[in-house]
Amino acid sequence: MLFCFPCARGSEINPPEGFRPLFNGKDLSGWYGDNPHQSRKAEDRQEAIKDQQADFEKHWTVESGELVNDGKGPYATTVRDYGDIELMLEYKTVALADSGIYLRGSPQIQIWDTTKAGKKWDIGADRGSGGLYNNPKEEAETNGKHPLVHADKPFGEWNSLKIRHVGNRIWVWLNAQRVVDGAIFHPYFDKTKPMPSKGPIHLQTHGGEIRWRNIYVREIGAVEANEILRGEEFGTAFEPIFNGRDLEGWFGDKNGKLVANGELIWSDGGHIYTVREFADFVFRFEFVMTAGGNNGLAIRSTGKGNPAYDAMCELQILDDGHKRYAAVKPRQVHGSAYGMAGAYRGYLRAAGEWNYQEVIVKGSTIQVELNGVIILETDLSKISDYMGGREHPGKMLKKGHLGFAAHGPEHVLRFRRLSVKELD
Repeated sequence: MLFCFPCARGSEINPPEGFRPLFNGKDLSGWYGDNPHQSRKAEDRQEAIKDQQADFEKHWTVESGELVNDGKGPYATTVRDYGDIELMLEYKTVALADSGIYLRGSPQIQIWDTTKAGKKWDIGADRGSGGLYNNPKEEAETNGKHPLVHADKPFGEWNSLKIRHVGNRIWVWLNAQRVVDGAIFHPYFDKTKPMPSKGPIHLQTHGGEIRWRNIYVREIGAVEANEILRGEEFGTAFEPIFNGRDLEGWFGDKNGKLVANGELIWSDGGHIYTVREFADFVFRFEFVMTAGGNNGLAIRSTGKGNPAYDAMCELQILDDGHKRYAAVKPRQVHGSAYGMAGAYRGYLRAAGEWNYQEVIVKGSTIQVELNGVIILETDLSKISDYMGGREHPGKMLKKGHLGFAAHGPEHVLRFRRLSVKELD
């Protein structure tokens, strides 16, 4: 993908269409100093951040429209928090310097001296900048830790960087070459859960001077984010299981289900299922619900009984941020395998916005990715403790129907773009 930056002359700011500047080219407005590796350890984090500001102003300056750091001091941190974004910037550094970009307060898109003289080839510097340095060493060739290509320019030249961050997925282009392609950005400070949905941008520094300019950001809305995550399906093994015109290929209680504008609009009635049965598969779909909505995704169902118990499982579809669900248990939240395995909470879009979800079922394992965040990874064969002590006799079914589970007429949902890829 080719992209370019409008040239900044002096303090003149000219962002690309749709972007806005994070750095005004004149002063440190919109930024403050914070080294999160220090402030997170303090008893009072806000007080610790306050104590870093004099050092921030000492080591960060503005020269000829460039944001300059001398290799010391706390990191330049945006006043605002950001979620799904595209970030574009240019940087220029020197020998032995080491830097990076933190997103949502977490490290990092790596920037460093990639020459042998930099003495960091043993930890991957020879592979180039732009990789997700703190991703696990296991599968480093494919998980974004090592960039796909070495794209750094020589010292003294400006490097252009474009970062796309949607959910927990990252794409990075360095000097117009893709170096990370949709990899999961693993959390650093709290590895027990996915990264937060929002957080500040940090420009990290240590080891040598680094200069930044043309720092622009564009926030990505829900519809575009869903398109990015879904990608192009034409020519792939994915095939639609809902034709957008009627419920041909489905059976069950079709009362209260209307098809219009390519959407399945659900307002009442009982469960419905695909006529086809599936064993191992990937299922993609988009959904939106009114505030307090509740539904469910039946996995490997027999087409009879209660999907939560008589199917392999029911994956919750639930507006779990609504006040009516404030007291639900972890194994009842959105994306959970109801009553068996809890999902991470807090990654649904606001009621009325479209969500994108991908479910991978393979053997006894299930993975649920919501809006680019993996919220559930579980192996049902290893679960023996059930919510309320009620067993799930269908959990080891090897094949069955895919469907949606009703939860009453007060829950209005819309579904669209339902597609499945069967796995070998």
